[in-house]
Amino acid sequence: MGFYLIPLLIFGFIILVSGIFTVRQQTSAIVERFGKFLSIRNSGLHFKIPVFDRIAGRINLRIQQLDVLVETKTKDDVFVRLKISVQFQVIKEKVYDAFYKLENPHDQITSYVFDVVRAEVPKMKLDDVFERKDDVAIAVKQELNEAMINYGYDIIKTLVTDIDPDLQVKEAMNRINAAEREKVAAEYEAEAERIKIVAKARAEAESKRLQGQGIADQRREIARGLEESVDVLNNVGINSQEASALIVVTQHYDTLQSIGEETNSNLILLPNSPQAGSDMLNNMIASFTASNQIGEEMKKQNLKKGLGKKSDKE
Repeated sequence: MGFYLIPLLIFGFIILVSGIFTVRQQTSAIVERFGKFLSIRNSGLHFKIPVFDRIAGRINLRIQQLDVLVETKTKDDVFVRLKISVQFQVIKEKVYDAFYKLENPHDQITSYVFDVVRAEVPKMKLDDVFERKDDVAIAVKQELNEAMINYGYDIIKTLVTDIDPDLQVKEAMNRINAAEREKVAAEYEAEAERIKIVAKARAEAESKRLQGQGIADQRREIARGLEESVDVLNNVGINSQEASALIVVTQHYDTLQSIGEETNSNLILLPNSPQAGSDMLNNMIASFTASNQIGEEMKKQNLKKGLGKKSDKE
């Protein structure tokens, strides 16, 4: 008789063990008895009546993410694809609603996302969609929260993680951006070129001014040196005309010597006889005399004009 009890004991043990089950952390198990809801079991070790009770399902209580890809049209008639990431969580106190009220919560959330995005994005232009993507995300979250809270789901966060316009539109946007940057670069280059030209002109003007000042100083010193030379020659009994002739002759030969010492000089034809210095001096004196006469005549004419105007006024 003991031989027949062993299978019964083994069968009873198996039945007993089948009534023991565990629930993982951040998970809830729904237990039914004869197809009717019995209880919700949270994490830990639990027991159910074998055969009579069964685990109808398990609900994940951790934060989950659902990525929804929506294609819609903007206000300026550009088709764009948006990727909406919805982070949601089953409310622990509403596990019953989350399990029994919705057949497929992911499909339900997706439908709401499509509805909100296709209502909000057509109000915006493409540039506004990029700038105000947070507004789209907030609108989706508000709509989902109002709808899903009754089904035991809490919408934690919604994110617009990708905005993908049509390929041709992206290429056009890139061309516009490149053209704008080229325009700015050209403006900077033109400004830099203008600054270079202004700086160069200022440098040239300053150079000319200093060069003129140097020439004026040089001529002033030459005149002072000539004056001193004439005074020295006068002191030794040489009159001014002879002294001037001597100085001109001396400078003439100094010039010839300087040209002869320079090997790379261009061809210059100058008179080299001693008489040439005297001729040059006479020519210079005649030129100065004529210039002085012209100046005197102009002064007389200006004086006459001034007197004529004065008499007319009187």
